[in-house]
Amino acid sequence: MLSNSVLQRLASWCPWLLRDEPKLKQPVKVLVTGAAGQIGYAIVSMIARGLMLGPDQPVVLHMLDIPRMADALNGVRMELVDAALPLLRGVVVTTDEAEAFQGVNFAVLIGGWPRKEGMERKDLIAKNVAIYKSQASALQQHAAPNCKVLVVANPANTNALMLKEFAPAVPARNITCLTRLDHNRALGQIAEKLGVHVGDVRNAVVWGNHSSTQFPDASHATARTEHGEKPVRELVADEKWLREEFVGTVQQRGAAVIKARKQSSSLSAASAACDHMRDWILGTPKGMWVSMGVYSDGSYGVPEGIFYSFPVTCEKGEWSIVQGLQVDDFARSKMELSANELDEERSMAYEFVST
Repeated sequence: MLSNSVLQRLASWCPWLLRDEPKLKQPVKVLVTGAAGQIGYAIVSMIARGLMLGPDQPVVLHMLDIPRMADALNGVRMELVDAALPLLRGVVVTTDEAEAFQGVNFAVLIGGWPRKEGMERKDLIAKNVAIYKSQASALQQHAAPNCKVLVVANPANTNALMLKEFAPAVPARNITCLTRLDHNRALGQIAEKLGVHVGDVRNAVVWGNHSSTQFPDASHATARTEHGEKPVRELVADEKWLREEFVGTVQQRGAAVIKARKQSSSLSAASAACDHMRDWILGTPKGMWVSMGVYSDGSYGVPEGIFYSFPVTCEKGEWSIVQGLQVDDFARSKMELSANELDEERSMAYEFVST
């Protein structure tokens, strides 16, 4: 038997040899659509490393893409095998929606028709209505009961609405869309402005659509400083920056990334999708809320029947909209602008539903 001194030396030289391995749960099935694309390629290893569902949760990955991406999809599968990820208990690679959705507990829907140069928003919605009508059918018929769904593909809010419309047996509460990327961008901009670590900033809000009409709101955000936790509004002390530069930077951040790297956000989008699902399933920390696109119940005067980004807290796999936040006239006007855009998108989508 090794002496305590020897164990201590081992721990200092090779701490991983003595770490406690977590007691693992039963494996769950996680679907990623568009898995051969940039975001899909980034997120599958994050999921398999426990960044989405925790370090004690083994996963079986279901990866779906269109037939012309089959070879690339198989290449992703080979890389996952080569990575030797202990939490990864199996990989299903397919171009068939029924097989992809079979028995899945969680679905991250990244695949969709991308917006191309010169394409009108109405054309983009028309293309994605067909895609999400088909995936909704597969979700309803083949997924596990109580499957939790995150829509990433744009227009994310309206794609989520179409999924709900065509999968009526799936509770609306089980379908969400990604605005966590915008939320994280807001936290990052505040942290840079104040010169603090992003982990010290919390409770920003992104209201509305995942589009340029979204409203990043720092009115309720706080930051930890050497003098304690303070309102961001007080620390910044620059209303013009908060209402103009901050809002515009977050709204246009995706376009800025494309201009800089000639490709859309992928690493940050994948990371945000993991953050979204982790907080939804495992819960938000006490005293903290996050932004999620959820089916509106009329809170804050937002019309029912659209997927809209609200501040939410999560516990035991359920989300709740944070109530009682003060909304001034400036914020109200921005929130209504985004709601109006979503109402227009809904009308466009329903045109294609009926044709």
